[in-house]
Amino acid sequence: MSQAAVYSQDFIPPLVRLYNRMNRWPMGQYLFAKALCFKAPYFSSIKPAIETLKPGKVVWKIRNRRGVHNHLGTVHALAMGNLAELCAGTAMEVSLPTHLRWIPKGMNIEYLKKATTDLTGICDLRQTDFQPGDCHVIVDIKNTDGESVVRANINMWLSEKRL
Repeated sequence: MSQAAVYSQDFIPPLVRLYNRMNRWPMGQYLFAKALCFKAPYFSSIKPAIETLKPGKVVWKIRNRRGVHNHLGTVHALAMGNLAELCAGTAMEVSLPTHLRWIPKGMNIEYLKKATTDLTGICDLRQTDFQPGDCHVIVDIKNTDGESVVRANINMWLSEKRL
């Protein structure tokens, strides 16, 4: 039986519940991003900001700042890869049916143009059919003009949770 990225009205993924609760606070989105980076410290290197977190769709942003630059003064390729992995991982966490678990298995990144502005990473899983095995997650990273600068295809391995 196929499982799409849709939950019943009664179930809200724990990460979404936390986000919704923190989002009501002053600076709640900032605090949520800080808490996520505390749990997975490598993401703190890009200082991500959350914009959308809901089952099926996740949007994160990073600022164009010196700390993410390469020697050319543009956003470093691995900073964009880090943003792509953050988008894909949080999207899987809030979208995957409860009987499945995920782990990244590989990543293919296409660098489409120089990244010279703030960036927005978008992962949309609303049309994804979740089955055990390989699941390809696409993350589109756009500049402030809405142009795609990176397209990442992240291969996630899905398996049944052990009881």
